[in-house]
Amino acid sequence: MADEVRAGGRGTGARRGVVGGSVKVHGGWAGVLVMVPVLLLIGGVVLDAFGPVPYGGLPLLSAAPLAACMVLTFRGAAITAVGACVVSVCVDVLVGRPLTALVVDLLDVAVISGIALGLKWVVQRQGQRFAAVRAVAEVAQRAVLPPPPARVGAVSVATRYECAYAEALIGGDFYAVRSSPFGVRALIGDVRGKGLPAVSTMAVATSAFREAAEQAATLRELAEYMERALARFAADVGDQPDALERFATAVLVEVSEEEGRVRLHHCGHPPPYMIRGGRVTTLEPSVPGLPLGLGMPEGVGVSGCDTFAFHQGDYLLLVTDGVTEARDRHGAFYEPRTRLADRGFRTASEVADTLVADVTAWTGGQRHDDMAILVLTPVR
Repeated sequence: MADEVRAGGRGTGARRGVVGGSVKVHGGWAGVLVMVPVLLLIGGVVLDAFGPVPYGGLPLLSAAPLAACMVLTFRGAAITAVGACVVSVCVDVLVGRPLTALVVDLLDVAVISGIALGLKWVVQRQGQRFAAVRAVAEVAQRAVLPPPPARVGAVSVATRYECAYAEALIGGDFYAVRSSPFGVRALIGDVRGKGLPAVSTMAVATSAFREAAEQAATLRELAEYMERALARFAADVGDQPDALERFATAVLVEVSEEEGRVRLHHCGHPPPYMIRGGRVTTLEPSVPGLPLGLGMPEGVGVSGCDTFAFHQGDYLLLVTDGVTEARDRHGAFYEPRTRLADRGFRTASEVADTLVADVTAWTGGQRHDDMAILVLTPVR
């Protein structure tokens, strides 16, 4: 799954994450951050006992539990809070402050510690719930969008799925690859919209493809089967506000192993790219088609089937608009034809990894749409 879904940014040096309501830091800064509460307690004692201004160390004593809640576990933060209260009392006794001042100082530290621990508890509960939801999402992804095998028939396959948001594992983009009596068939597509409605529509589209890929004699028949499945789904959810907008763009692929040909059937999706000998060309459809699920009468907006040569050493690159509509800081769109040209690729996985890294560099890691990538290449 690590190859198929890689969400979030990458960087060097320390890496941070929020787990259980505390900041987990890996790298050379981990020990320094853990020592922050201790340093605040020591600084508070020094300033309060020996500083030129009375009560100068009280803010540092109060800040120690707050810092502990950020970098330690709940138990560690609670121990720090108790320690801050004890230190406050001991310092006041050491410098000979009256009982009233001692009680006020203790209450200051105790109240701030209580607020910090309360927030810590709430954030920790939310973190646990988020982890549970994320685990469910990962199970759903494995069921709805399982990664295809690295090889299907005489075709090597590589897929990548990059969500726009690190917290998400799956969105409305999809792909699938199946072996059939007619050759290796593949699909890439993008559902209109986001969230659970898009995921449910995507599940219907991929399920219809897997069911009909081995039965439909032509790609057009396969597309018509998917169209009917999405139309039935739209009718089933007809009482929902976005029922009429649950459609998907797609490209259907059929690789003929014996003929050395690849057939494409376009359904309103960005065209694929052929990488051959360092050149990248766009495989534009001769007759553009409409997206699937629009409920159009049979035959209306149906694309033709285009055939291209496809031999060993060629790479068929299929992407969603998360790639073609990615922008740099100047607003320029990413262009695979120029960015991937004159590069020597050895495997389908190398093409996919290079594209992901290049798009990330192009956008500065600030993508605003999910990105699905499917790469096919003939192998012996």
